Amino acid sequence: MAKPKVLVTRRWPEAVEQQLGELFDARLNAEDRPMSAVELQEALQSADGLLCTVTDKITAEILSVEPKRVKILGNFGVGFDNIDCEAAKRHGLVVTNTPEVLTECTADIAMTLLLMVARRTGEGERHLRNGEWTGWRPTHMLGAKISGKTLGIIGMGRIAKAIAKRAHHGFGMKIIYYDPYLSSHEEAKAVGGEPRDSLEDVLREADFVSLHCPATAETRHLINSQRLKLMKPSAFLINTSRGNVVDEAALAAALKEGVIAGAGLDVYEHEPEASKNLIEIENVVLLPHLGSASKETREAMGFRVLENVKAFFEGKEPPDRVA
Repeated sequence: MAKPKVLVTRRWPEAVEQQLGELFDARLNAEDRPMSAVELQEALQSADGLLCTVTDKITAEILSVEPKRVKILGNFGVGFDNIDCEAAKRHGLVVTNTPEVLTECTADIAMTLLLMVARRTGEGERHLRNGEWTGWRPTHMLGAKISGKTLGIIGMGRIAKAIAKRAHHGFGMKIIYYDPYLSSHEEAKAVGGEPRDSLEDVLREADFVSLHCPATAETRHLINSQRLKLMKPSAFLINTSRGNVVDEAALAAALKEGVIAGAGLDVYEHEPEASKNLIEIENVVLLPHLGSASKETREAMGFRVLENVKAFFEGKEPPDRVA
């Protein structure tokens, strides 16, 4: 019996690609370059499964190509807003993602951003590398203390609980949060979390605000100029969720005007470009979407895709089906 033919849109970790070749008739992207819309449509017509990533925009227009051979879209990433899931459903396609396996690493990056922006470590390294450091002095690059401060979390999912655990147990931070969709508060309570009645309540009270929201029409520009003004002038904003949750133009203005003290971002509205306004600002730490970027995590994500796709072609329900 012939193996299902799958097309992989980008390079994946070597161990995962090896297993891909064992399980499927796999076409790999050796050049590791982004595929065009036309190439994605050709893939839909030539393969049984399309193994895509969060940077592949699988739009309704792309999915409209006929005739289609593809039956499943295995997405490498916990987020799947890059895929028009409603269009996929209309065309009878299954969509899967990779939850759970990237929780700890993404929480690490959120905590890294929090530490970096509070203690001005990005500025400090640039200062030293540029040959501007003249030695220790009592007033040089004073940052903000973290221990004992209040961390406000928006969206209390897996990653949010993981950073709450780090912040509360490791740094003695007070944890407050807002999540209107949380069915049980017990796990949040176990990591020190105290619920608040509104997003605005969290913004007013927190010294650090960490965003953990999905990308939806409801959350687009959730953090805008009006809400930034609710934060303390000494507060910091951290975003490791989705870029369009923050209005980047409003954030740049708030940083320049001293509305808030700083920000740390790992995601952006228009990746791979970050706002030019943000790049020019010192009191913001910018990382190139490193949330899940550890060898162990990326391998686990890849194997999770294979688990879903293998189950599908064996006639079973994929464990991480989202559409």
